[in-house]
Amino acid sequence: MMGEIRTQEFIVNMGPHHPSTHGVCRLMLTMDGEKVMKVEPYIGYLHRALEKICENRTYHQCIPILDRFEYVTAMSCNYTFALAAEKLAQIEVPERAEYLRVIMLELNRIASHLIFFGTTAMDLGALTPFLYALREREYIMDLFEMTCGQRLTYNYIRIGGVAKDIPAEFVPQCREAIKIIGKKVPEYEGLLNENPIWKARTIGVGVLPPELAVAYAASGPILRASGVKYDLRRDDPYSIYDKFEFDIPTRPNGDVFDRYILRLEEIKQSIRIIGQALEGLPEGDIKAKVPLKFKPPAGEVYSRIENSRGELGVYILSDGTDKPVRVKTRGGSYNHLQLIPEIGTDCLIADLVAIFASFDVIMPEVDR
Repeated sequence: MMGEIRTQEFIVNMGPHHPSTHGVCRLMLTMDGEKVMKVEPYIGYLHRALEKICENRTYHQCIPILDRFEYVTAMSCNYTFALAAEKLAQIEVPERAEYLRVIMLELNRIASHLIFFGTTAMDLGALTPFLYALREREYIMDLFEMTCGQRLTYNYIRIGGVAKDIPAEFVPQCREAIKIIGKKVPEYEGLLNENPIWKARTIGVGVLPPELAVAYAASGPILRASGVKYDLRRDDPYSIYDKFEFDIPTRPNGDVFDRYILRLEEIKQSIRIIGQALEGLPEGDIKAKVPLKFKPPAGEVYSRIENSRGELGVYILSDGTDKPVRVKTRGGSYNHLQLIPEIGTDCLIADLVAIFASFDVIMPEVDR
């Protein structure tokens, strides 16, 4: 018919070198104009065989390798492997070491959520939040550098405890840092919460129903932003989290806006935990007596913790020697990436950028 407009679908590759894919992830998009009709994630560009490398190293040597598994919260990677080894060998960790571990884990959670806040806003066109987030993250990086000499991959949490004690100036500097960050969070909210562009780009975009989140084994902030109140620190306790008072925030809508708000709320709760841990920090040993040639008994174990991106787990199979027979890791990002085709279709390509950013996917956790 004369004057009839016909459209034809076409394929667009988003990544693996697209800045909004946060690493080397490739999304193959089937487009109709600017509308996304189909999303297919392709992975494998960053595969470094971390699990297989660990099977050819001693238990102690595995910890710095797994630092790179999820480098934005490397303390969690250290801790999860150490926790699995300690369960296997039934090692009792000194109380002071447990307090130090919790402080470091929560500081690293805040640092991770600050990166999320800054990069998500930048993906949607706002540069100022990124600069603000990095400004406050420096306080935490300074604390880590003071403690173990590193700012990204730490090798600090060891089997049986921690590598070294904190210096005398750590506690007052940490109190000052969380005080400053606590005051800055309302400033972050003031930048974006009522911004009409931000609201148009995030509210009602990428809605994840709770049933779908559970079906795909989503965890962490993504699950809680869909209204499911589940947090391993409370529901499957580890370390000494049962000694601290903190809330588990949830959000009702499961959209990009709720996933953003939830992480800011988690920063506030992490500040509460750190404050209590600093107040109750006991004196004592920082590490149990663990031999350099560590040989746990034969058996298998799985440990899991509540990481900033969801459940972070390590499975170890031991044959009684100083090297694990099998190491298997579980990161939340892999499951979350599978949700992109479910909620990233029938939207504009600009919305897909917002959805992907709100999932806070980190690719080493996916490719391992």
